[in-house]
Amino acid sequence: MSLEHEIVSAFPRLRVVVLGDVMLDRFVFGDVERVSPEAPIPIFRFRHDDHVLGGAGNVARNVARMGGQATLIGVVGSDMTGTALAAAATREAGLTASLVAGALRRTTLKTRFVAQGQQLLRVDEEGAEPLAPELLQDLRQRVEAAVENCNALVLSDYAKGVLTEPSIATAVGLARSRGTIVVVDPKGRDFRRYAGATVITPNVLEAAQATGIDCDNDEGASRASRVIAEITGCSAVVVTRGARGMTVLCDAQGPGRIVHLPTEVRQVYDVSGAGDTVVAALALALAAGAPIDKAAQIANLAAGVAVGKVGTAAVEAAELRRAINASAVLAHEEKIVGLETAAAVARSWRLHDKRVVFTNGCFDLLHPGHIGLLQKAKALGDRLVVAINSDESIKRLKGPGRPVQNEAARAVVMASLAPVDLVVIFAEDTPIEVIEAIRPDVLVKGADYTIDQVAGREFVESYGGRVALVPLEKGYSTTDAIRKAAAASS
Repeated sequence: MSLEHEIVSAFPRLRVVVLGDVMLDRFVFGDVERVSPEAPIPIFRFRHDDHVLGGAGNVARNVARMGGQATLIGVVGSDMTGTALAAAATREAGLTASLVAGALRRTTLKTRFVAQGQQLLRVDEEGAEPLAPELLQDLRQRVEAAVENCNALVLSDYAKGVLTEPSIATAVGLARSRGTIVVVDPKGRDFRRYAGATVITPNVLEAAQATGIDCDNDEGASRASRVIAEITGCSAVVVTRGARGMTVLCDAQGPGRIVHLPTEVRQVYDVSGAGDTVVAALALALAAGAPIDKAAQIANLAAGVAVGKVGTAAVEAAELRRAINASAVLAHEEKIVGLETAAAVARSWRLHDKRVVFTNGCFDLLHPGHIGLLQKAKALGDRLVVAINSDESIKRLKGPGRPVQNEAARAVVMASLAPVDLVVIFAEDTPIEVIEAIRPDVLVKGADYTIDQVAGREFVESYGGRVALVPLEKGYSTTDAIRKAAAASS
């Protein structure tokens, strides 16, 4: 099981409290076939409508749909919209709503008119007045009770009056006193009010407004992330950049490593609520123990699923697993490169103080002995490059009956293994040309070789690299496997 799948498998054990501005999203679906004779506007023919949780409610909905347990805390009005919102919450398995009803409060309702899969118009009905003291006290008590038994707290701020500076400080203080992760989806220009949170997730516009830095390119997004970390004291910053993916500042109070994640979108139908999906997935993954860069990768995949749906998006756990699988297949294909590319990547790794390990072989009919060799090789450094013999090379070495699997199949299988970072196919009888291009820090072969038999040994040792012979798993041999298979079929 991959690390990503292990993380997602932990979601059902996790409880996430979502505090913020709840709202009801109404989608009115219909058709547009002509323009009105009264004015240059489309005539919308109503078909049906649908109501779903929006805002902080959609964050909680995503937590529940991805397998977690969600507690939603917010404020609604004593009106029909508030009643409909509470009813929508009760229909979500895994979601517990703890809603404060304000007699003078108007529940936020966003109505979107959709025809042929496209939004034509959005109508907002809302009130964003400051909450009465008794409502704030009620919220505090609910938050205090909920964070006693949760793994993460999400602050979902839509600037509708629930997350004031005092209420944010109280919630963050309660969570952090218990060692609970706090993830913030911010609003406004002043991010200082979110001080003390663990992770903050502004979109590209919010990051630019809060810092005055243009975030259209990687450099700008990186600079803005560092400024936001200084302002808030957050240990990580995730800037969501739409079609440009994400910029992630890891360990913001330490070395401050930056990771840029490309978008995982396959096809965009509707971006409504995609940010809520990101926050939900990020909170769950972090609560499951994932490092911030891995959590952001999972959130990025979830967002890619969300924007492929029409309406306010909620991503199911099964959909997220399929997205992880699809991404892994693409990643495996990207590991298989030509020698020139491999050499350039290896140089880049060394510039970033990564120790490069190299091994080679035919790897025909992969067996546990091969896996053990690769795992031990990877343990000797940070990045592992595997060179595999081409089909013609194997025929010369092993005879006309080999290989059993062609070089393309062997490369794909090799690239699918977690310890392997790059795969190169070479046509020569020995990998010396590849070794000279890669210049590995460690050259690895199985202990069935002697040091003097290792091709490329002298070259690697000439610049201070070393050769390592690793013990092999006993009882495994491709030749023996082929012989047994042939005997069984005769």
